Amino acid sequence: MLQLLGSRGDLVLLRDSVEWEGRSLLKALIREVALKGEQVQVLGCEVSEEAFREGLDSDTNRRLVYHDVFRDPQGWAGNGGPLGALRACLKGADPGQCTLAVDSLSWLLLHVPCSALCQALRALGRGSAHPGQVRVLGLLHEDIHGPGPLGALGSLAQLQVTVGGALGCTTARVIHPKPRHRPIEQTHWFSILPNLSLQFHREPPLEAQLQRRPPSPTMDAMADLTFNVHLSKKEREARDTLALPFHFSSEKQQSLLHPALASSTSQIFYEPDADDYLDQEDPDNDLDI
Repeated sequence: MLQLLGSRGDLVLLRDSVEWEGRSLLKALIREVALKGEQVQVLGCEVSEEAFREGLDSDTNRRLVYHDVFRDPQGWAGNGGPLGALRACLKGADPGQCTLAVDSLSWLLLHVPCSALCQALRALGRGSAHPGQVRVLGLLHEDIHGPGPLGALGSLAQLQVTVGGALGCTTARVIHPKPRHRPIEQTHWFSILPNLSLQFHREPPLEAQLQRRPPSPTMDAMADLTFNVHLSKKEREARDTLALPFHFSSEKQQSLLHPALASSTSQIFYEPDADDYLDQEDPDNDLDI
């Protein structure tokens, strides 16, 4: 659990995508922190407070201090807009260790410049009430942003957790950057239970292992067809010797290369169709003149 939460003063990015949502993991981490007696501030932007609290037990919900931006996205109530609401999350918090969950950083990026958001995140926890004791859990939808915002927020984060998985079991690819060293990367397999508790696995579940195995050889899809798609030796020879109607024959080549051998006069041959009608007395009858 500590490998997903990081330490005090860290910015932890929970990166999800449209294939694997990360809000359930965010709520599971909030539940673990709240059950340990630590105060939790939640900045809710994407979903309503009722939808966010759904699934959390009553003890966890009592320990949450929810700041609702979902109902007032423009800050008309006087909270100073999205960044003002972000800064105000820690003003009323008790001194000491605190965890701030942001749902989500992607929503903030759509309403404020990336540089302003990065400056606000760096300034969190620098006050006298929470010097270096604020952990920030930020949900980030990585598939809707370009490399610029992702790189800027990634450079600020002390821990990045990318949510993935297969067949109902979630994976967390944890990247812990080390200054002047190669970043440490680990992959954890876990399941989120109905009560939003985390159950870690030492190895991938059996279903995921079966999925990663190479596929077994498949049967011939053309075995039960009612027509033959293969040619025999005689059919192949007959196909090779067949003269195509628009084939550039050697006789035509000779006539083009040696025009003297061809006839000096030109002739036009016309073979009427069955629907053609020629009136010898009035050949221009079809022109409606």
